[in-house]
Amino acid sequence: MEKTQETSQLSKMRKAVEKQLGSSTENYGDIMLMRFLIARSMDPVKATKMFIDWKKWREEFVPLGYIPDSQVPDQLESKKIFLQSFSTNGHPVVIIKTNRHFTPKDQLQFKKFVVHVLDKTIASAFKEGREIENEKLVVVLDLGNIGYKNIDARALITGFQFLQSYYPERLAKLFILSMPWFFVSVWKMVSHFLEQATLDKIVIVSNEDEHESFIKEVGKDALPEEYGGRAKVVAIQDVKLVQSPTVVD
Repeated sequence: MEKTQETSQLSKMRKAVEKQLGSSTENYGDIMLMRFLIARSMDPVKATKMFIDWKKWREEFVPLGYIPDSQVPDQLESKKIFLQSFSTNGHPVVIIKTNRHFTPKDQLQFKKFVVHVLDKTIASAFKEGREIENEKLVVVLDLGNIGYKNIDARALITGFQFLQSYYPERLAKLFILSMPWFFVSVWKMVSHFLEQATLDKIVIVSNEDEHESFIKEVGKDALPEEYGGRAKVVAIQDVKLVQSPTVVD
C-alpha cells in the first residue's frame, strides 16, 4: 500500500475512534494507531474496533497504566524471564526459561505477569518515553530441561492471545529452542489458537544451521553465553527503567 493510501486509512481510523470515544486522539500517535491498522489488514473499521476493545481492556485490567512488581511477586520469584539488550535489528530481547515455570495457582496474577513482562520489554526500547517503531519483541522460548511438571499449555495460549488481541504488531520473531519430543503434541494444540500472522513469526530451532541463523538474527551482544552469545542473563526484575513501563504512545 502506498504512503498516501496509508495516510488516508489512518485518517479514517482516527476520525472513527474519536467519534466512538467522543474525545480527541491526540494522545495516540500515528505509530500506535498504525499497528492496529496493520493487524487488521488496513481496514479502518476493524482496526477501530480492535483499538476500542484494547482501550477498554487497558482501563479495566491495567488501571495504573502498568503492572508493578508488587502485583506479581510469585511469578517474579521464579526468575524465569530475562530481559536482555537489543537484537541485531534493534529489538528488545526477552528470554523465557520454561523449566522454571510451574502451573500457577493464581491465574489472575499470571495474566498480570504477562502484561508486566510485555509492557516492560516494550518500554525498554522507548526513547524519551515514546515509541520509535523498534519496539517489536524478539522472544526466545527455551524448552531445555523441561519435564511434564513444567508443561502449561494454558499459559502459552494466554500469552499468545494477549499478544494477538492487545499487542498488535509487537512480535518481531519468536524462537523456540530445545523442543523435546513430548512437547510436540502440546505445541500442535497451542498452534490452533494462533493467527497465521503469528505463526509466520515463529521459528522452531531444530538443527545447527537454524541455530547459527538464530544467533545471527538475535545477536551475540544480546544472547547469553549458553546460547552462543557473550552476554550475561538479566532477570527482568533487575532491569530498571527511567519511566513507568506504560505502552501508550
